[in-house]
Amino acid sequence: MTACLLPGVAIGQSGLEAMGCGTLQKQPGGYGPHDYRVDKDKLPVVEKYHFDVGVETFTRQKTGPFGGDLSYTLRAFPNHHRALMAMVNLGIKEKASQPRGASYTVACFLQRAETYQPEDGMVKVIYGLYHLKHGRPSEAVKKLEEARKIAGDDANVHYNLGLAYMDLKQHDKALESAHAAYARGFPLPGLKDRLRRAGAWRELPQ
Repeated sequence: MTACLLPGVAIGQSGLEAMGCGTLQKQPGGYGPHDYRVDKDKLPVVEKYHFDVGVETFTRQKTGPFGGDLSYTLRAFPNHHRALMAMVNLGIKEKASQPRGASYTVACFLQRAETYQPEDGMVKVIYGLYHLKHGRPSEAVKKLEEARKIAGDDANVHYNLGLAYMDLKQHDKALESAHAAYARGFPLPGLKDRLRRAGAWRELPQ
């Protein structure tokens, strides 16, 4: 059985099944699973029928409840960044741990993505945002720090890490993340504004 497991699944697959989060092994007649980052040529087959802008923004259904189309997309591409973020947002919109039509809980889809490709930094960012949106800044920091170790100098990672540190009132670390984010061109002023309101913003020495 182990020989059939996908890259990155050998340690976590049994854990996924125990959590009720299904399998990442290829199913008979199924499409995928594929890596969202590299298997771009296989994306149109799924996105044309299950993940367009209407599904992503919850404005136009394709085959039924949005959770169903997102589930199909995330079964074919477990680490599909945009679909994964959409599933997080759908859970918030519906105030449900498992949105209507979804095969698993939002937490399961995040765990499946992380188990499938543990070195995908963006999955960890989305996992961190999920915790942040649900008022768990300590958990968010853990995931975002993991993302930072993988992604390195990514402005988006630094910015969201700063927001998590702000929620923990760790202003020095939030300021450090803010400087890193803005030095790399991050455009949104929200983190800087929060630091200013807290009396913690400092410009870098020239």
